[in-house]
Amino acid sequence: MKRRLRQTQQILAIAVASLFATSTTSLAVVEPETLSSSDLAVAIEKLQFLGSVLYVAAHPDDENTSLLAFLSRGQLARTTYLSVTRGDGGQNLIGTELGDLLGLIRTQELLEARHRDGAEQRFTRAIDFGYTKSVDETLQVWGDEALADVVRAIRTLQPDVIVMRFPGDGRGGHGQHTASAVLATEAFDAAADPQRFPEQLRGDGAVAPWQATRLLWDAARFFGGGQTAEDGISVDIGAYSPLLGQSFTEVSAKSRSMHQSQGFGAAGARGASANMLEHRKGERAVNGLFDGVDTSWARVGGEAVGELLAQVATTFEPRTPHLVVPKLLEARSKLQKLGSSVWTRHKIVELDRVLLSACGVWLEATAATPEASEGGTVELRLRAINRSPISVELTAARLPFEVARHELAVPLPNNEAWEQRFSVVVPPKTETTQPYWLESPPDGAVYRVADSTKIGLPESHSLQARVTLVVEGSEIEVPLPLLYRWTDRVEGERYRVFGVVPQIDVKLASAVEVFADDSPKLVTVSVSGAEPETQGEVSLRLPSGWRADPIVVPLVSSSGPSQDVSFAVHPPSDASTGTLVAEVRTSSGGSYSSSKTTIEYRHIPVQTVLRPSEARLVRVELERRGDLVGYVHGAGDAVPEALRQIGYRVALLSDDDLISGDLSGYDAIVLGIRAYNARPVVLENNHRLLAYVEAGGTLIGQYNTVSRRRQGPPITYGPFPFRVSRDRVSVEDAPVSLLLPEHPLLTTPNRITAADFDGWVQERGLYFPNEWDDRYSAPIASHDPGEPDLAGGLLYAEHGKGVYIYTGYSFFRELPAGVPGAYRLFVNMLSARASGTGD
Repeated sequence: MKRRLRQTQQILAIAVASLFATSTTSLAVVEPETLSSSDLAVAIEKLQFLGSVLYVAAHPDDENTSLLAFLSRGQLARTTYLSVTRGDGGQNLIGTELGDLLGLIRTQELLEARHRDGAEQRFTRAIDFGYTKSVDETLQVWGDEALADVVRAIRTLQPDVIVMRFPGDGRGGHGQHTASAVLATEAFDAAADPQRFPEQLRGDGAVAPWQATRLLWDAARFFGGGQTAEDGISVDIGAYSPLLGQSFTEVSAKSRSMHQSQGFGAAGARGASANMLEHRKGERAVNGLFDGVDTSWARVGGEAVGELLAQVATTFEPRTPHLVVPKLLEARSKLQKLGSSVWTRHKIVELDRVLLSACGVWLEATAATPEASEGGTVELRLRAINRSPISVELTAARLPFEVARHELAVPLPNNEAWEQRFSVVVPPKTETTQPYWLESPPDGAVYRVADSTKIGLPESHSLQARVTLVVEGSEIEVPLPLLYRWTDRVEGERYRVFGVVPQIDVKLASAVEVFADDSPKLVTVSVSGAEPETQGEVSLRLPSGWRADPIVVPLVSSSGPSQDVSFAVHPPSDASTGTLVAEVRTSSGGSYSSSKTTIEYRHIPVQTVLRPSEARLVRVELERRGDLVGYVHGAGDAVPEALRQIGYRVALLSDDDLISGDLSGYDAIVLGIRAYNARPVVLENNHRLLAYVEAGGTLIGQYNTVSRRRQGPPITYGPFPFRVSRDRVSVEDAPVSLLLPEHPLLTTPNRITAADFDGWVQERGLYFPNEWDDRYSAPIASHDPGEPDLAGGLLYAEHGKGVYIYTGYSFFRELPAGVPGAYRLFVNMLSARASGTGD
């Protein structure tokens, strides 16, 4: 069931991402940073606290950001959010990316959130395969890998306290929510057992068994958690921090508002706010979260380090932070002699950041271009400045792509900027840069990660410069991610991570090609990046029964920076599906078959992903009526391009079109997903859409969401009342009943059978109406295992001379994924015409 999803989600992600170019500039924080004095004061206090918390939930946005901010910036604990998935299976309110590309966006949103609340971020390899009602299905689909990765996280971080977001008894609703609690509960014991996942205890990245002190549940009121002292520990997440100038609930709002792809902008709350943590396993706490845990430096034999850091805290002056540098260096020297442990390794990183910020040291490694290819020359620049009277010397640098280190011996006088340029060559066979979990195809609903040392990391930047500083005689090595810096005329100075990409980019115009009959279609391949005088050929690899004309096309690199090549692809006469692969081979032996996808939003860093140059081929018997379709985008989907694939002309309707435009010329108008939720103008002008129906038009509304908290009469979308609910069918191959087999939506112009519901991806549908006026007909129904049929997923009514249709079935996933039956049913909806028996 759900394992089939991953074979299709990549196609869906490519399809939707290729449709809209996002031109907004990144405002996200990737640039080099020096701590302010107030942040330094918090960081110095945190150096003295050796206690840690691991917070476990299922998805981006599940985390309690108020509690994370309180723990990290208030209790000063090392705090990590372990999200079991990257949120790959959700919806996207800000663009068209779905599947693993949405997971990439949500990964970066989580990192931005953690930058604000002060916690760290980790993941497992499990993939969010969409909403499920079953914890058993979830654990079966994820297999042992999800538990192994939670165990690895515990063994790696060695938390004293583990907090799970969900109660583990089904009250979390989503099966993956409950599964995250089941995993946390089992991993609490398994992490301490050397017989469980013993492979983690040897080889690269080896970890040791670890027994956390206690397991708690974040007992939220809406899960029916206990709210008295007898239930567990209560903490005030609304407490105010003078150093931050905010309460932790105010910090939380800024963190939570980073979840923009889910529309989770939040307002800050002020005032006391009790958060109950219920005991579940381990030692019961009475007086505080860390009862029975030694959170001092004594836990690693570092009492002397603790005494020095206490002196630093009491003598720190915000206007002269450099005065604590000698004591910090003394503490650092003693820390280095303590031996290697989770705490000493973590605290040396924290201490170095504090030390360099106290000196006002700023360092940067940038490239002159955002990316390069193997064999290319990259101009690099190192920049540094020391803004204090402390003696700082830059003595060496090791650059990306080079083995030898540069000996420099550069003193950094107070507030005098230094920079040096270097020219390096990207060696042959240098691996391209890619989000590490996307380097290989997934195994069902689990990402494959060859390098076990990367498992759990939010991201991995392999391209770094490493500079050596000598601060008052003490040597410190500082890793610097290689960045590209540019100046935007509106936003000013911006950064993104430098990448290595293939020299030749091979991009298909569409990720899905649908053939409604046996006529050939032109498939265009865009080739860019080839050096002048490059010789080679472009070809298509096709499944059996398909053919291309011509077979190969010469590559003409002298024609410009890019070349568009077209092939006439001939489908078989019968229904068929398969995969097309575009490839460029050069006379020098090079083979290229990938394309670059760039994701750019203002709130996260620019992301680059390399995708196979593939397209799904679909040959489906399909008749259609009508020609011109008006489309009203809502939250963002790729349905318009899917309709163009089968010959419709699609016009995207603007706000002005909805307010005052002439709608009479459209054969049908389709409202995109969540159009009523995302664009107020749609609901405000719904009367005009219904007038279009009454005059003879066909209007199709796709799913909209409804709040659990909303009371009162339903919002009127259609000509007659219906109530949108939270009912859904989450199993993608759940049975579908044809309740009215002779209904026009099931007969005209295509006869719909049970076979048309084969091969659907992720889900049947969501937010089905559960009440509707008798003037609607419901021709089909579906249900998840063990549940009654839900007939509200497709409603049809004639109104005046036209037809109104509302559907919760997930055509926004099925059409871009090239599901043949979904095309046939949607075309019937577009082709619907009133019989003259309506109101």
